Parts: sequence; C-alpha cells; structure tokens
Amino acid sequence: MWVAAFRSQNKNSMQSTTLILLLGFMAIAAFYFGRGRSLALVGGPGRSSALHSLPGYYGYYVAIWAALPALALLLLWVLIEPRIVVALVISDLPQSYQELSPGELNLLVNNIQNLAAGDVVSVDVDTVLQNAAAMFNGYVEKSRQMLAVLAVGLAGLGGAIAWQRINPDLRARNRVESVVRWLLIAASSIAILTTVGIVLSVLFEAIRFFQKVPLTEFLFGLNWSPQTAIRADQVGSSGSFGAVPLLTGTLLITAIAMVVAVPVGLMTAIYLAEYSSNRVRAIAKPLLEVLAGIPTVVYGFFAALTVAPWVRQAGESVGLQVASESAMAAGLVMGIMIIPLVSSLSDDAINAVPSAMRDGALGLGSTRSETMTKVILPAALPGIVGGILLAVSRAIGETMIVVMAAGLAANLTANPFEAVTTVTVQIVTLLVGDQEFDSAKTLAAFALGLMLFVVTLVLNVIGLGVVRKYREQYE
Repeated sequence: MWVAAFRSQNKNSMQSTTLILLLGFMAIAAFYFGRGRSLALVGGPGRSSALHSLPGYYGYYVAIWAALPALALLLLWVLIEPRIVVALVISDLPQSYQELSPGELNLLVNNIQNLAAGDVVSVDVDTVLQNAAAMFNGYVEKSRQMLAVLAVGLAGLGGAIAWQRINPDLRARNRVESVVRWLLIAASSIAILTTVGIVLSVLFEAIRFFQKVPLTEFLFGLNWSPQTAIRADQVGSSGSFGAVPLLTGTLLITAIAMVVAVPVGLMTAIYLAEYSSNRVRAIAKPLLEVLAGIPTVVYGFFAALTVAPWVRQAGESVGLQVASESAMAAGLVMGIMIIPLVSSLSDDAINAVPSAMRDGALGLGSTRSETMTKVILPAALPGIVGGILLAVSRAIGETMIVVMAAGLAANLTANPFEAVTTVTVQIVTLLVGDQEFDSAKTLAAFALGLMLFVVTLVLNVIGLGVVRKYREQYE
C-alpha cells in the first residue's frame, strides 16, 4: 500500500510535468504555424513588407492563444482540485465519519492525505483509512487525466482560432505587446500583493493578540514571560507580555554588531576602492563575497563554540563576570557577518563618485588621504549611511546567531556580558511545535513580528530619505 501510494504520487508529478512540457511544445509549434501562415498569405518571405507586423509577431500571437488559456486552466484546476477531491472522499466515507466535528474531520482528512502520499499518519491505519487513501489517489489520477485532455484541447482550439484570424492587416505586434505588458503588470503585482498579504496576515493576528493583552502593557511592560498555564486555577495562568526586554536585547546586540561591522567594513571599502592594487582587489573582493555566503547557522556554531568561550575567559581574566551565553559573543559574530554587506555597499558608493573630483583634488595638491576625507567621503556619505541603515535592519532580523550564542533569557539589561534575547528568537520559540492560535502566547509571536516589521520599515524609510535628501547629482 505504501509503495503504491508513493508510486501514485510520483506518477501525478510526472503527469503534471509532462503536461507542461507538452503545452510548451504546442506553443512552439503554434509559433511556426502562425508565422508560416502570415508569410503564405502575402506570397512568401520576399513580400513580408505587405504585412502590418513582422512575421514573428504573428507566430507569437498564435503561440499566446495556444499557451495562455491552457496555462490559466491548469492554474485554476490546481487551486480547485484539492477541495473537490477532499469533498468526494468525505462523501464516500461511512456516515459515522461524516458526523465528526470539523476539527476531527480535518485531522481525518490530513491522515488520509498523508497515507495517500506515503507519509506517516498519527493514527492506526484501518480498512476505512486505506480505502479512503486509495479513493483519494484514484480521484487525483482521474482529475489529472481530465486536466490533460481539457488543457491540450483548449491549447489546440485557441491556437486554431488564432491561426484562422491571421490576415495581413491584423495588428499582431500591438496585440502581442499588449499581452506582454499585462503579463509584466501581473508579475510586478505579485511582489506587491505578496507584501500586502504578509502585512495583513501579521496584522490581523496581532490585533487578536491586542484584544487579549493591552497595547500599553506590550509596548511598555518590563517583564516577558509568555508561558501560560493550561487551566486558570494553575500558578501563572496569565503570562507577562512586556516587550521592552526583547527590544533592549535586540538593540544591544545590534549596537555591538555595528560597532564591529561599520569601522571594519568602511575601512575595507576605502582600502579596496582607493589604495589597493588591482591584484589585491581581485583577491580580496571574492573573499569578502565568500564571507557573505556563509550560512548564519555556521556563524552560530562559531559563536557558540569559539567566540563565547573566548569572551568568557577574557572577561574572567580581568575580573569580570561573563555569562556562558552573552550579548557580546553574539554581537561580535554578527558584526563579522555584516562586514561584507557594509563593505560592499560602501565600496559601491565610493566608486560612484566621479573620477573628475578625485583628479581635481589631486591636481590642486591634495594628498590621497585628504582627497578621501575631504572630497570622496562627503560625496559618498549618503550612500554609505543608507548602506549602514540597511545593515542595521539585517542585524535586527538575525536569529540563528542569537539563539546559539546569546541564549533565550529575556533580561532587561545594558550589560553586554549578560545573556539576553531578541525579538526574532522569541518569535521562533513561541511558534515551535504544534500551537493553538487562540492563546495569547502564540499570538504574541505575531505582535512581535509586527513590531519588528515596523522597526525595519522605519529604518529603511530613513535610509532612503537620507540618500534622497543629501544625494548630490554629478554630471
């Protein structure tokens, strides 16, 4: 049964891939048929000037009509198919299963889908569940067969209609460009709608949280203890949701990271842009890019196993009490991680300064250091400041390094040698495992996410404002 389900799942995936490839081949064939018909109507390639548009546009016109309706049907089918298949499977279940509560029925459907896909189920597999999984795979297979027939038929019909409508006076170029323009608008709208969807999804859940916890307590509370009891008569039945310790820990680690990243990254950019030879730049620049490509979890390992013990030993050697997991360790490693970002953005800003300004300053007798400090850096300052603010946003959103090096303790402190936590770490902690989205503990993650979104948005807006306000235009 498990092997059959696995083979059925692979078969359905192969059918979808084969269908998309078939539609692609049909679109290519439609292109050549449309192009050939346009040339045949005017008497051959030598008389293509009699056509309103180039012959290729007529081919694109037919190919679009062959591909787009079929692809739209495929997308709509994929969106609707799961609901219809689940409804059919439920209707075939015994009456006792259909009378289950919505939550129990959803769990049953989830187990049926997992069994049909060959995954692990959370209940004992009985005959009813096996039959339901077999019916699920059967309905999906029949649905994919119907989809293949309808999609291929629609592609052929659309291509044939477009092929018949070809004539020398057809404004094929205008129609093709109109379709391409709408496709570009749709593609650009996806990013906008995705952003709006993310904001709304976080906002709605955050509003539910603020209905349970006052906004003033969340923004100005000094204690963070989101653990809540299962029953109201237990100790700690209502947690504390003051986000000030989380925001303080986030800003503390970010400040340490920027103290490391900004000077090192900026001086690296200055050296590579103005003082290094082409050979040194060709070696150092790729090495910085490699540093930027290291996964954050690797930085977390480095912070937990190397930097944190070194910070503790160094602090104890001078009489300081340093926690095993401290903000200093996380901030130092995070600063190392952000160095390539600061260096790259600063290097781009410095290189964007016109060479005529360098040559003019040097021609007036300025040294290279005077040219850098009095001419190039002031001109590149807006870009550098904008890059630093983007790096701050990157530091605020970091999670893995803090989890592995700074701990989970929500301490309200400005001591960099104590354990702290950040907003992103608490979001991960609150959403680990199976959660009920009715408790304030789980909904608190969305409130934290909204706060983090607002903070990073404000930083990005400030960065763009600084760049736009103080940018100098050079000719």
